Amino acid sequence: MEHSDFKIGMEFFTETGRWRCTDIGTRVIVAIPLSSTDSSWCNGPPYAVVEVVFDEHDAKGCSLNPLASSRTM
Repeated sequence: MEHSDFKIGMEFFTETGRWRCTDIGTRVIVAIPLSSTDSSWCNGPPYAVVEVVFDEHDAKGCSLNPLASSRTM
């Protein structure tokens, strides 16, 4: 995916699972993993799970299609 494809609140996929975009910086995307067993941890901000920063290289491995994300990496 390209940086411009991301929107706050949208969900996307990587090889490691499903993520929700929580912030968009000038050159990075910040997201939380949605693999938590307790969905209340994904309510925020602030979030009970650690937010992860994706740079422009990481964004290339993201997809809106859960099956395509494993093939792009």
